[in-house]
Amino acid sequence: MGETRTIDAGATKITVRPHLEVPMRDGVLLAADAYHGIEDKPRPALVALSPYGKELQAAALTMPPQRRPSPLWDGCIEAGDLSRVVAEGYVHVIGDLRGSGASGGEHIGNYNAGGVPLGHDAYDFIEWVAAQPWCDGNVGMIGISYYGSMQVLAAAERPPSLKAIFVSGGHFDFYETTYHGGIMWFMPRAAREGRGGDSGWAFTEGVKSRMIETCTPEELEQRVAERLADPDVVAWPNLVHVLHYPKQHEAWFDIITNPLDGPWYEERNPINLAANIDIPVHLQIDQGRGWTVDGHIELFHTLKGPKKLDIGSYPPMQSRPWVEEHEKMFRWYEYWLKGVDNGIMDEPAVRTFVEGSREVVTAQQWPPKPVEHRPLYLRPRRTLAPEPEPLGPEHAAPDGFYQAPLTVTDEVEVVRWSTAPFDEPVEMIGTGAAHLFVEIDQDDTNLILRMWDEAPDGRRQLITTGYLKASHRELDERSNEGDPHHPHTRAVPVEPGRIEEYVLRLYPFAATFLPGHTLIAELSCNEPLADAHNALLPPDAFHLPVGRPVTHKIYRDAHHPSRLVLPHTA
Repeated sequence: MGETRTIDAGATKITVRPHLEVPMRDGVLLAADAYHGIEDKPRPALVALSPYGKELQAAALTMPPQRRPSPLWDGCIEAGDLSRVVAEGYVHVIGDLRGSGASGGEHIGNYNAGGVPLGHDAYDFIEWVAAQPWCDGNVGMIGISYYGSMQVLAAAERPPSLKAIFVSGGHFDFYETTYHGGIMWFMPRAAREGRGGDSGWAFTEGVKSRMIETCTPEELEQRVAERLADPDVVAWPNLVHVLHYPKQHEAWFDIITNPLDGPWYEERNPINLAANIDIPVHLQIDQGRGWTVDGHIELFHTLKGPKKLDIGSYPPMQSRPWVEEHEKMFRWYEYWLKGVDNGIMDEPAVRTFVEGSREVVTAQQWPPKPVEHRPLYLRPRRTLAPEPEPLGPEHAAPDGFYQAPLTVTDEVEVVRWSTAPFDEPVEMIGTGAAHLFVEIDQDDTNLILRMWDEAPDGRRQLITTGYLKASHRELDERSNEGDPHHPHTRAVPVEPGRIEEYVLRLYPFAATFLPGHTLIAELSCNEPLADAHNALLPPDAFHLPVGRPVTHKIYRDAHHPSRLVLPHTA
């Protein structure tokens, strides 16, 4: 334990209690720093837990917030506006998870650390904080992304002193965090290893690969061989390197060797655990990060206690240090931790910002309005129309594109279809689908669809995205016309030359297409590595490209009704 000291953070004087030692039930000590006002009195506490290093979070005291694509934007400074937390009358307690920072123990795998679920550690940490003389026994949690996921894991264990949580931008379905529609996404490596300017996890000797720890040498050799047989993986030298030398890339190695959903992802899936949560939960997420919007909505539907869902506006990423949403967070905690009846629970449970109209829609449920899923059919001359194509494939020849591997070209081929300009506002809120009849000449490819709102002056706003690895095309029993779901539990190679129907899930969105605007759908099997939208996302926010040359034919005729199915509000 370090010496308590006082620092001057502008208008706020802060007492700092550094290097606290927090005992876990198995004797491991976690490290924490606590910040509070200089008055000697107990306060409610807001706890932040991650493997990013507690000292990094103190940058919030000295660094002005940075927005993407600033090179100073560090995605790991996520524990909140430290001086603001103290000024609002809380103790801000920032802890290092097991196997990271100054904490003891081992961190193995994703949400399981050395055989101990991280929720168990969070329980012990929260109850220790509540018992300290500088805490009044009321605890909430704070922080986005990883910190947000930890809040759900903690609440699922039901620590008695945890009275409410405020979750922003968390990652819940861990498979969907790492494989969008079965297509590997590189961002988790940036968060783990500090690529692209992120600080990454605070390394210790106690961080290990779950696969290496739990698989036999024979099983591990087979997993590596299977991944090295994938043309997409073998065409990306960095992945080949990790598969051969996993020691410094243990988390990324585990992700690469688990391309299918299953026990490794489901063991501590926060969505599965959320049914145990009975305390109040406020969920917040901004549009443009489809997979996490989907996760927040799924979590909202799973929760049984008092709850709120707030879907904010584009752009997708908050600043770092994180300072947004604090007004809402303090209202939430004023009610649940301080007992102030500020009326927040009299307000609708769901709040949704609608792009285009820039209106806010409120309701008690998601979607916030009744929805009718209507089709927009792909038609000749790269158009989208409400009526299906009347001609057969002999007259309505397929569209298509050939994509060479990025090892031999810098060009990403894109085929696009667009509506006529809208005559009147058209509002859509909810989840959609793209039903595409595609023939390829290989046994696999990626299908990436991005939907845009284009203004008359040519400016474009990304509305939603959909991803599907062709070999993951199987649907499960939850699926319907406008709300498809894929189990991702096995890969079924495509028969080259066969026309297959692929159904892409279009992540939830809320947008009004204004008069004069057009809706554009773009289909590719790769995405541009330098991209205006991806520049607003975390480092390395692109997907593993197709490593083989592929010809795609998209049929959209009377026998093959390729279409978008979109959630029109009533």
